[in-house]
Amino acid sequence: MTQRHSIIAHIESAPGRELYFFSLYRVLEAGILAGLMFSPLSGVLGELRAPGLGTAVTGFYLLFAMAMMLLGRQQRWLVPLLLVGVGVDILVACLATYAVPQATAGIAMLLLFNVAAACLLLPMRLGFAVAAAAPVAVILEFLVEVFTKQVTDRPVAEVIMFAISYAAVGLLASQAGQRQRSSLALADQRGAEVANLFEVNELIIRRMRTGVLVVDAGNRIRLANEAASLLLGDGGDGESDGRGIHLPQVAPELARRLDQWRNGWQGDESALQLSPDQPEVQPRFARLLAGSELSLVFLDDTSVVSRRAESLTLTALGRFSASLAHEIRNPLAAINYAVQLLEESKSIIDGDRRLLQIIHQQCQRTNGIVESVLSLARRERASPENLDLNGYVRQFVAEYQQNMSIETDSLETVIGGKPVHGLMDQRHLQQVLTVLVQNALYYGRLPGEPARVRLRVFLVDQRPMIDVLDRGPGIPEGVAAQLFRPFYTTSEHGTGLGLYIARELCRANQATLEHVAVPGGGSCFRITLAAPHTLMPA
Repeated sequence: MTQRHSIIAHIESAPGRELYFFSLYRVLEAGILAGLMFSPLSGVLGELRAPGLGTAVTGFYLLFAMAMMLLGRQQRWLVPLLLVGVGVDILVACLATYAVPQATAGIAMLLLFNVAAACLLLPMRLGFAVAAAAPVAVILEFLVEVFTKQVTDRPVAEVIMFAISYAAVGLLASQAGQRQRSSLALADQRGAEVANLFEVNELIIRRMRTGVLVVDAGNRIRLANEAASLLLGDGGDGESDGRGIHLPQVAPELARRLDQWRNGWQGDESALQLSPDQPEVQPRFARLLAGSELSLVFLDDTSVVSRRAESLTLTALGRFSASLAHEIRNPLAAINYAVQLLEESKSIIDGDRRLLQIIHQQCQRTNGIVESVLSLARRERASPENLDLNGYVRQFVAEYQQNMSIETDSLETVIGGKPVHGLMDQRHLQQVLTVLVQNALYYGRLPGEPARVRLRVFLVDQRPMIDVLDRGPGIPEGVAAQLFRPFYTTSEHGTGLGLYIARELCRANQATLEHVAVPGGGSCFRITLAAPHTLMPA
C-alpha cells in the first residue's frame, strides 16, 4: 500500500500550496521595494548609495519573485527551487542593504521571514545550511562597507544582533520542521496501520463461516457478510429502498425473533431455515454499541455445530477406546494362549475342538479391533513428502503381490505416461492403500469369480488422484453413506475401523478419501492428494 505523505515529510511529492504562499510573500516583498523605489514615495528610502545597483536589484527581484510564484505551482524540483529562492533572497537583501543604507532595518526584518520559512520547509541538513548562510552574508556585506570605507551609521551591535537572529530563527525553524516531519510520518504510519486493520477486520468478517447481519431500528439490513448472504439465498437480493433491504421481506421469521429480542421477550431458540436450499441456522442477537439502534444478528450453521460436536465426541471416544483397548489386550492374550494349549490336548473331542476354533477366531477378531484402536490413538503427525505416484503405486503392487497370496485374484495398475506427483506421508499412504486393496479383494468379487482390482493414477485439474477400483457387486447407496463411520461394518469378520482410519490418515495429509459411484457395477475409492505447489509458501 502506497502511503500518503505531506509536504513536511517529503517536499518532492507535496502540493504546492505552502510554497505558493511563500512565493506570494516574496512577490509582496519585491512589490514593496519596487513601489518605494520607483514611486514618488522614493524619498522615504533616504539617500541612495548606489542608485543604479538599487534599480537593477529591485527590477530583477520583482521579475524573479513572479517567476518563482509561477514555478511554485509545479511539484517537481521543489527542494532546488526553495534553495535557489532563499539564496536569491539573501543576496538581494545584502545588495539592497548596500544600495539603500537607510532601509537596512526594514530589509533585514523582511528577510527574517524568508529564512524561517525556508528552514521550516527544507530538510534539517539544508535548513542548517540556510541558517548559517544568512548571518554570514549579513556580516560579509557589513565588512564590505567597512573595507571600502563607505560612510555608514549602522552600529556593529545591530549587525551582530541580526546575524544572531537569523541563525537562531533558522535553527529553531529547522528543528520545528524536523519534529513536525516526524509527527506526520508517525501519523501516516498509524493511519496506514489503522487502514490495514480495518481491511483485515472486514476480510475476517466477510469470510467468517458464521453469518453476520447489521440491522437498523427499521429492520433494514445495512451490512451482510458472504456467509449471511449465502444463507439468505435468493432473499438476499430483495428490493431495497436505498437504505437497505427490509429483513421482514427476505426472512420474516428472523425479523419476528429479532423484534422479540428487542422487546425483551424470551425468544424461540429452535433452529430455522432461511432458504429452501440452505442448512438450518441458529440466530443470536447483540447490540452493536451500548445505546445504539443497530443490532448484530449472528447466524450459526447448525450443521457446522453438529460436526464440531461429533468431532469432540469422537475425540473423547478415541481416548476412552485407547484406554479400554490397553485393558482388554492382556486378558485377551491370556484367553488366546489358553485356547492354543487346549487345541494341543489330545483328549479334546472334535466337537469341542470346533468350539475352540470359534473362540480362537473371535479372539483374533477382537485383537484386530484393539490393534486398530491403538494404531489410531498412537498416530504420529504426518510428514508429507513429494512422491512420484506412478512409481510408488507400481512398487506397492509388486510388494503386495509378493507378500500376500492373492491366488487367482488379479491386482493391476493403470498408469499413464505423464508423471504424477503428490504430497503425502509414505507410511500413511501405504496403510491407506493396504486397507483399500484388502477390502476390494475381499468384497469386490462376484459369486464364483476371482476379484479384479485396479489401481489408477491420474490428474484432474492439477490435483493428483489414486483410484482403487473393483468389479464386484458394488455398494448400496444406504451403505455407502455410512462407510466411513467408525465401527460400522457389514461383515461379521470386520472391525469397522479400516476405512475410518484410512480417511483420518488422508485428512492428516491434507488429502481426501471418498467413495465414487461406478456406473455399471463395481466400486471405486478415490484418494485426492495435495499437489506439490499447493502447499508451497506464496
